[in-house]
Amino acid sequence: MKQLVRALGAAAALALAAGAALAQAYPSQPLKWIVPYVAGGGTDNLARNLAEAMQADFGQPIIIDNRPGASTNIGVAAMMAAKPDGYTIMQAENAALLFNEHMFGKLPYNPASDFTYIGTIGRFPVALVVHPDFPAKTLAEFTAYAKANGDKLSYASPGNGSPHHMAMELFKQQAGLNITHVPYKGAAPAMTDVMGGQVPIMMLDLASGLPIIKSGKVRALAIALPQRASALPELPTFAELGLKGVNAYAFHGLIGPKGMPKEAVARLNAGLHKAMQSPKVVRLFADFGFEPMPGTPEDFYRTARAESERWGKVIAAAGVKLD
Repeated sequence: MKQLVRALGAAAALALAAGAALAQAYPSQPLKWIVPYVAGGGTDNLARNLAEAMQADFGQPIIIDNRPGASTNIGVAAMMAAKPDGYTIMQAENAALLFNEHMFGKLPYNPASDFTYIGTIGRFPVALVVHPDFPAKTLAEFTAYAKANGDKLSYASPGNGSPHHMAMELFKQQAGLNITHVPYKGAAPAMTDVMGGQVPIMMLDLASGLPIIKSGKVRALAIALPQRASALPELPTFAELGLKGVNAYAFHGLIGPKGMPKEAVARLNAGLHKAMQSPKVVRLFADFGFEPMPGTPEDFYRTARAESERWGKVIAAAGVKLD
């Protein structure tokens, strides 16, 4: 009996030692960070700066792999095809986390069960903006004008199913408006036409739009957050102006394939939080109007699932389908 106890004790000690060695060894090779958008955009810029800070901490290269297309589903497919060993991760946002399961009739993954949730990065606030010559100068004036002229008005977005599109649909539902959606292929051409007055209305993320808001090339009327954005403290929220339900943003976090080792998830979460505090990333957040939301993997999962449920109702009411 004593020999059995000693044997079991030795086995337990070996298991603990193996677990400690795994935790110390990770990461022992380069990591791949999938970005489901083209290089050069706000998400890509954010990913590259975070990866640079994390690889200095990890002592391993982190390689950005841009996989754009199909409402981020191409990137998700590449991530899910990888081994769940902690060496392939993906920067996910509203599409993969919140929207696609409600917009696609046949989605080859379930975000509630097919991802490893690593950690929340934060959110890009969105603001309602208009061309400077637009007749309304306040949200109340905009709402009144849109109700009187809705059949003549249209708004721009970077594309069907984008956070900007859904933020505007949420506002329309809350305010009882009927404004036609004009989807573009990206934020840049949409902003160009808003600044030119061809399509004078847009829900604009601060990562892309903060410089043109501050320069006066567009007029911001309200921000879709529960509290004012630190990047534009003078801009009131929709809630302050009487529409408490207009809460929308581009939500970002790190995910990986289902079944990643807990040690790898914990190390990635800690490394992400450390990177978010680096001076270069803090400056980038401020320049982008990006609001960090550090938290545990469990926090990330709970927030994502609650937001998915909320947006599912908005998407159903708007009738948005992408297949």
